[in-house]
Amino acid sequence: MPSLIAEQLEAVRQRIAVAERMAGRPAGSVRVIAVSKGHPAAALREAFRAGQRHFGENYLQEALPKQDALANEPGLIWHFIGPLQSNKTRLIASRFDWVHSVERLKIAERLSEHRPPELPPQNVCLQVNISREGSKSGVSVEDLPALAAGVVQLPRLRLRGLMAIPAPTDDQRQHAQPFRALRQAMENLALPGLDTLSMGMSDDLEAAVAEGATLVRIGTAIFGLRAG
Repeated sequence: MPSLIAEQLEAVRQRIAVAERMAGRPAGSVRVIAVSKGHPAAALREAFRAGQRHFGENYLQEALPKQDALANEPGLIWHFIGPLQSNKTRLIASRFDWVHSVERLKIAERLSEHRPPELPPQNVCLQVNISREGSKSGVSVEDLPALAAGVVQLPRLRLRGLMAIPAPTDDQRQHAQPFRALRQAMENLALPGLDTLSMGMSDDLEAAVAEGATLVRIGTAIFGLRAG
């Protein structure tokens, strides 16, 4: 009998499949990142057994023991999606396949410097403050081209695209606007190799898929509410 996490993961996959069809996009063009902040390694293992391979973590201290607990599970891909601190870049560079939250060139330079040479270049997305919130992390749209131009020169990183966490809204009609703006920002960069829009979460994934999301970061809809 499927676990609750497996059932909820399948429900998310069905939502994405419907959203892809509604947007006229190919089936399988959107990948789920299971965001496991606040949930134990056992919950991740349930999702893994249900076929999930991409996992996102916000905090390094929380992520490391989960990575160790699942070290023998084949094919896991780890995404760091939280705030980046200079003193954490060495471990993030060596323990994660993707970093979604690059907003400063200094941080990108440290990731490139610390990326082990035996590993492939680290996939990175630039976090954009698409809703222009004063309290929100991310590079401004105006400063994005200069940051992107710097990151593409770094030898141990591979710039894949953009990430954003839009301002929350209860108006479903307003969900699409920031996602559309992020897509347009990536198109305006006109850099080769950009293929990733990391946008959309449990409450707004349909709008994100309609505007071109390739990675959606889903936590609550898969794992339920976090304890505390």
